[in-house]
Amino acid sequence: MKLGVFMVLFGGRSLEEALDYVASQGLDAVEIGTGGNPGDKHCKPDELLENDTALKNFKKAVESRGLTISALSCHGNPLHPQKHLAQADHDTFLKTVRLAEKLEVPVVNTFSGCPGDHEDAKYPNWPVAPWPNDFQEVLKWQWENKIIPYWTETGKFAADHHVKIGLELHGGFSVHTPATLLRLREAAGEVIGANLDPSHMWWQGIDPVQAVQILGREGAIHHFHAKDTTIDPINVNKYGLTDMQEYTNMLDRAWQFRTVGYGHDVKTWADIISALRLVGYDYVVSIEHEDGLMSVEEGFTKAVHNLRQVLIEEPLSEMWWV
Repeated sequence: MKLGVFMVLFGGRSLEEALDYVASQGLDAVEIGTGGNPGDKHCKPDELLENDTALKNFKKAVESRGLTISALSCHGNPLHPQKHLAQADHDTFLKTVRLAEKLEVPVVNTFSGCPGDHEDAKYPNWPVAPWPNDFQEVLKWQWENKIIPYWTETGKFAADHHVKIGLELHGGFSVHTPATLLRLREAAGEVIGANLDPSHMWWQGIDPVQAVQILGREGAIHHFHAKDTTIDPINVNKYGLTDMQEYTNMLDRAWQFRTVGYGHDVKTWADIISALRLVGYDYVVSIEHEDGLMSVEEGFTKAVHNLRQVLIEEPLSEMWWV
């Protein structure tokens, strides 16, 4: 496995400065935003798709530092009920897939999106309970009329361009658990897989090791994010896991994102990495930083330190008894 980083956390630096810093820390790969929520600070698809020289220089900037691009990321909501918002995210995704093919990047990461509850809705609707029965009707309509048709067609586009889709399992979007990912994958094809982030499993009450095994047995992990979560045992009893308070209200929130090793110990992360190895995942572990208690540099370097402790294990094929 290789260690990488989601470059969005270095948005205050130029591409060259960010790549120099990443390389100086001994990492192997970078994940680069191309629009949507991650922004396009370091990579503007329109410019690179229209200019072969710019594309060549972009690729050289990465490769000359001994790095590879693990994924291009354009997290958005292509199923948003407001058509102009959905179209913008859809267009960004298509451009990102085309760019990934040109750069020989195997994965594009994004969200599944979340539709509204009817054709003329204004805002997304995320059902989280089977009763009242209205929620079941909404969920059925969303999957049959929006989610499956969209990702079947878009998945074919990605497959035709030799790119896999890594959907981040994130609350608030239709695909947010291993079960919903596998449901979509069964309908739309194996081009659909997870960009698995343990931090979003923990706050939903899902054991990341079990999530790895459930998805990994199906070959459904296309990419992996390394981010931690801590759950406050007092606040969770007051607000529940679906806490709607702002992320900045860290003292009172039920849970909050932390850098690797500051929500769960290194042994827990070792168990996750071991599970990834067991199911045959041998790609990049991409550090994502959203820790409100640490600066970018502190959170990043601590994550690198903690992950290196669990990534230096030798693969089974190299053990003396094998």
